[in-house]
Amino acid sequence: MKTNTINRMKQRGFSLVSAIFLLVVIAALGAFAVTVSNSQHQSDAMDVMGKRAYQAAHAGIEWGANQIITQLHACPPSPSTVTLTDTYLSSFTVSVTCSSVTANDPGTVTIYTLISKANTAATPGGPDYFERQLSVNIAQ
Repeated sequence: MKTNTINRMKQRGFSLVSAIFLLVVIAALGAFAVTVSNSQHQSDAMDVMGKRAYQAAHAGIEWGANQIITQLHACPPSPSTVTLTDTYLSSFTVSVTCSSVTANDPGTVTIYTLISKANTAATPGGPDYFERQLSVNIAQ
């Protein structure tokens, strides 16, 4: 009978060690899952802001093209700051620069180069800074 009692005590100690080991492993897996989830959310947010910066720069190109083609038939004042009122793009500052060159091929052609740069107000290089720059040539 003494042998049975000793074996039971050894088994109880072994199950306690096993339970603690399992708790530590499960806690480590949980911490890893939380870290991966946070990284994924941060990456998704950065992707969205990058796309918004692109759309803001594209809006600047559209504004500049509208000025050249339908209104001024010349470059708008350069650089021009475009104010975006859209809820998702209002955090971006858009600057549009225009230059033109006149060429005489069989007729006179003016080539306008528009450069639109959209960026957030954060410090360049910081985690909240996003910038996109687009360029387009328009011949008229």
